[in-house]
Amino acid sequence: MKKVEIYDTTLRDGSQGESISFTLRDKLRIAEKLDSFGVDFIEGGWPGSNPKDIIFFQKVRNKRFKKARVVAFGSTRRKNFAPENDPFLRKLIESETEIISIFGKSWDLHVTDVLRISLDDNLRMIEDSVRYIKGRGRRVFFDAEHFFDGYRNNPDYAMHTLQAALEGGAEKIVLCETNGGMLPFDIEDIVRKVIRRFKTPVGIHTHNDSGLGVANSIAAVRAGAVHVQGTINGIGERCGNADLSAIVPVLMLKMGYSCLETGSLVHLTEVSRFVYETANMIPPGSQPFVGLSAFAHKGGVHVDAVGKNPITYEHIDPALIGNERRILLSELSGKSTILQKTVGFDLDRKPEVVKDLLGEITRLENEGYQFESAEGSFDIMVRKSIGKYVNLFKIEGFRVIVEKKGKKVVSEATVKVRVGKEISHTASEGNGPVNALDNALRKALIRFYPEINDMKLTDYRVRILHPEKATGAVTRVVIETNDRDSSWGTIGVSENIIEASWKALIDSLDYKLHKNR
Repeated sequence: MKKVEIYDTTLRDGSQGESISFTLRDKLRIAEKLDSFGVDFIEGGWPGSNPKDIIFFQKVRNKRFKKARVVAFGSTRRKNFAPENDPFLRKLIESETEIISIFGKSWDLHVTDVLRISLDDNLRMIEDSVRYIKGRGRRVFFDAEHFFDGYRNNPDYAMHTLQAALEGGAEKIVLCETNGGMLPFDIEDIVRKVIRRFKTPVGIHTHNDSGLGVANSIAAVRAGAVHVQGTINGIGERCGNADLSAIVPVLMLKMGYSCLETGSLVHLTEVSRFVYETANMIPPGSQPFVGLSAFAHKGGVHVDAVGKNPITYEHIDPALIGNERRILLSELSGKSTILQKTVGFDLDRKPEVVKDLLGEITRLENEGYQFESAEGSFDIMVRKSIGKYVNLFKIEGFRVIVEKKGKKVVSEATVKVRVGKEISHTASEGNGPVNALDNALRKALIRFYPEINDMKLTDYRVRILHPEKATGAVTRVVIETNDRDSSWGTIGVSENIIEASWKALIDSLDYKLHKNR
């Protein structure tokens, strides 16, 4: 099985994405996660460009990574400096990494219009920068920036930049599609020409400005590239980098390449979501392979077919990359959807219940409900339909007061709850009316049901339906909750946002208590 190296640049190129800012601790945690995942190289940053990256390399110097090699990134020397006097090259050496990746200009336009030097001077900058680093006992990867645009504009010169790096001692040349504008067949053709000319291993680094970052990377591997650079989730400058979360499974599952050790691919979804969480980003549900919706089925025909044979609508088994199949409920649902979502309720022999549930879902969705992300509310609805719902508590009433005291806005809620023959009447403050209600309700129930102490509200989403009605519009609230074992969503719909939130809160507690029983 042929090996393709995975070079992750999430910590450097990925951090250049808009609104992304990793702390030093973030970078160290991501590096550890990437190493445990099994990538070959982790590009840690550009020492000399900022103090944080300098400290990062100091911190990782004494870390023992299982597999990955940490790489320092930088540029060729500046035009008026000898290599040994260039402060940025010195910082690269001081990083003490075994491998250093430096980029140089391979597009003649950049040489003349950006660096404003002669083409020959640029070749000398590339060669003596590589030779300087190599002479200090380091391995050198050369990133040929804008190589494909450079090749299209002046193929001979672009090739000469690669030759200059090799003469300086580079052990690998990485062809960079920096502007993200090339097409896969152009990438494949040019990479083949480079490989025919040079015997040195060739890598690929692409961007996603045309939505082709992954496709261009795959095309380069088809042409013979043995080293792929990218970021987890494709984060990066402008439209992002090539997404390793898609490239790795494509290479391994569809093309038969070896990228990770056996058993590591199953952690792909976990790694993807870890990076999103660390970057404080909301994961797009439709992201290939690792997205929450990547294996979600909604249409009744699809659900029926997947239930009979998953390959009818799934290109791989989601378990291979640590994801899972999701069956969604909506007005498009059919009998198969209901049966797959209610496996534990044994509804196969109760067609009248299934029919009633489908009718109820259609009615509620017409009012604004959506059960795709509200499996907790759906569970409660099913229990009530089949007579397996136990009324564990009854709400006698609630009141919410929002008061402005000076510059501070205070929210207070009062809740009256009946559990059996006992009444619990409590009050609590909160950051807002919903938080105050949540606190008061928990306070009222905790002595009867201490297990609710394990619950934690993790997300609260509000959607205005029919916005043309302005402040009188119907509001849909979805709450996500988790405990030590699982997570679930619940929903409430009302013209009053407090009531909508209250409905979702009640379902969340109800689901938790029934689940535990």
